[in-house]
Amino acid sequence: GALRARNMEGYGRFLALLAAALLLGFASVVFSLVWVFQYRDGLSWDGSAREFNWHPILLITGFVFIQGIAIVVYRLPWTWKCSKLLMKFIHAGLNAIAMILAIVAMVAAFEFHNAQNIPNMYSLHSWIGLIAVIFYALQLFFGFAVFLLPFAPVPLRAALMPIHVYSGLTIFATVIATALMGITEKLIFSLTNPAYNESPPEAIFVNCLGLLLVIFGAIILWMASRPHWKRPPEKNAEVLQPIGGTAEGTEAESTMTDGSNADKSDLRINSEAARKQNLKFDEAGQRSTM
Repeated sequence: GALRARNMEGYGRFLALLAAALLLGFASVVFSLVWVFQYRDGLSWDGSAREFNWHPILLITGFVFIQGIAIVVYRLPWTWKCSKLLMKFIHAGLNAIAMILAIVAMVAAFEFHNAQNIPNMYSLHSWIGLIAVIFYALQLFFGFAVFLLPFAPVPLRAALMPIHVYSGLTIFATVIATALMGITEKLIFSLTNPAYNESPPEAIFVNCLGLLLVIFGAIILWMASRPHWKRPPEKNAEVLQPIGGTAEGTEAESTMTDGSNADKSDLRINSEAARKQNLKFDEAGQRSTM
């Protein structure tokens, strides 16, 4: 009874944080649109400053909001009855969408610079931003190759999972830091009369957008690093493997705080036969429990 009460209390807290994250993420996207349409002449794709305006909108929508949701998607308790494989596809799919939007956003910035004869890649914002995009692409590729395709052996998955989790959270935090640099840079360049340091309405409004991004990021990182909000190991697979680890159950949600447990339990079952049996059982069993 006490355990159940604690779980319910934890569940309520989780839902409150999820609602807050969705609200803040959505508000950030709305703020970016208001900024662009209210203060920066809207959008187009013609090499003008209006083409550049796609850059903040697409990055905040994809690289911040959608990436944030992709990070916590495994932890939504109502998805725990879904097949693990389905959740992996959703996680990978959201990250792929974020990647595409980030690439289009970068193209918009480069095309605008080239059309206006502004040099590329001189600012710290552009350096770290490009590094983040490159690492994000690598993360997506290795995540797909190791965790989604069925070829990687279990010990390899177990060894790479804490790295995958850590690098995902680090990239996400870096993206938010990069967005804050970009916002500041844009305001300093764009606000001339009155200048940024005179705090015109646009400056205050966009500073508030920066605050929203920081709070959104903080909530996502908190949700992603609580071990008790982890997706539990697959029930039916546990029956097969009483030693407490399954190929598909423990391998994908270890976070910064509890990666080592998942590794140990995964390494116990590195026999290929047990893994194949688990996968078959997992697929069959999960469909019946949906």
